[in-house]
This record gives sequence, structure tokens and C-alpha cells, in this order.
Amino acid sequence: MTTIDSYIQTLKVEVAKQDPVILGIAVAVLVVLVTIVLFKLITRGRNTKQAILLVGLCDSGKTLLFSRLVHGKYVSSYTSIKENSGIYDVIGSRNKIAEVVDIPGNDRQRAQFWERYKSQARGVIFIIDSTTFQKEIKEVAEYLYTLLSDKTVNTQFLIACNKQDITMAKSSKVIHQQLEKEMNTLRVTRAAALSSTDGSSSGVFLGKRNKDFEFAQLGKLKVDFADCSAKGSGGEGDPELNMVEEWIGALV
Repeated sequence: MTTIDSYIQTLKVEVAKQDPVILGIAVAVLVVLVTIVLFKLITRGRNTKQAILLVGLCDSGKTLLFSRLVHGKYVSSYTSIKENSGIYDVIGSRNKIAEVVDIPGNDRQRAQFWERYKSQARGVIFIIDSTTFQKEIKEVAEYLYTLLSDKTVNTQFLIACNKQDITMAKSSKVIHQQLEKEMNTLRVTRAAALSSTDGSSSGVFLGKRNKDFEFAQLGKLKVDFADCSAKGSGGEGDPELNMVEEWIGALV
């Protein structure tokens, strides 16, 4: 007879004696067991990946986008040194919500926070400053390439081309095309760096071999692009986030 069986038999005998203390213990144990069973039944079919991660370089507008989505208000731009998290109520639905996590953009911390939250990612929004994209294209491509190459992540990405309220901002179409070219160059460089002495290579190769890189080649790792403005054309007025909100709504 196992220890558990022995315990149950002893409990039955004590309960039969109608000892109030033993009865109280028996009820408490039963409540705990029922709670555990119900919790497992409720969460069995639930997707544990519920977070929308906001990533990108410093000053791309991540924290303002976070504030717009979660709090519905404008905040002055500042450099985050820790993550922000909150609940976003999906537009047009009373029952859909999503946790949004704003990950710091500085290169010393973003890898650390990515490792912490990537297992929870239902989707990833990569925010780009469309006004400074041309001079930051290499750093943007390197950061994005690193995230897309993560073997443990199999989710959807949205490249949110922010600050479209500014005249000099590049459109998502232009950014899409230029980013594919830069990713193609970066892929060649990384493949060469990863080559071992015997001529073989290790690591993740994004896209299709012997073809120029295209985001459409990533298969289940779907990447979409969207124009947006977390600030809005009116300064602190209404933001232009329709495409971002539609993407989140379809995802969750």
C-alpha cells in the first residue's frame, strides 16, 4: 500500500469518528484538490502566450505607443531603463484583452529583457522611427535579424513605422524595401562569420538560399508592415494607430 493510500485509509477512519478537527482538515484537502482539478481543466486549452512585446531602438516611440494602447493618453518621450507592462482592451471587442510589454531599447538591456519575455510572446511589434530610419538602418536590421533568428520564437511580427506625422518620414513601403536589401546584405555577412573551418555553417539562415532575402520567405514567422503615429498629427492629439490596433485585434 502506498503512502497516499495509507493516508486516505487513515483519514477515512478518523472521519468516521466525526472528529471536528479531522473533518475540517478533510474538507480543506478536498477543496484544494477540487481547485487544482478545475484550474487544470480551465487552462488546458488556453494559449499561454498572451503578451504583445513592443521592441525597437531607443527613441523609436515604444513607450508612447505603450501609453496610447494601455492608458489611452499621451506621455512625453523618455528612455526606458526597465520594462512597462499593462492590459490593452482590444478595440471593437468586449471580451478580448492582451498584455502589452514595452521592452527597453538600449543595446545593453534589450537582450536581457527579450530573453525574459520571449516565451510569453503572442506577437511582437517592432517599432521603427521612420524619420531616422535611413541613418539607423544597419542597427535596425541587426536587431530585427537577431529576433527573427531566435529558434525559440515562432510568432507574428509587425513592423510599425512610427512618426508618420512628420513630413520627412519614410513610408512603410519604402522601409519594407530598404530593410529587405539591408537584411540580405546582413545575412551574407553573418553566414560568412558563422562558417566553421571545415566549410560548414551553423546558426539560422533566414529566407531561401540562393535568393535575395524577402520577408515573405519566412513562412509561419509572418512579418507585416504598418504606418502609424503614436504622437498624432495634432501633437498631443489623436494618434494614428488603426493598422496597429487591427493587427492586435486579429492576433488575439
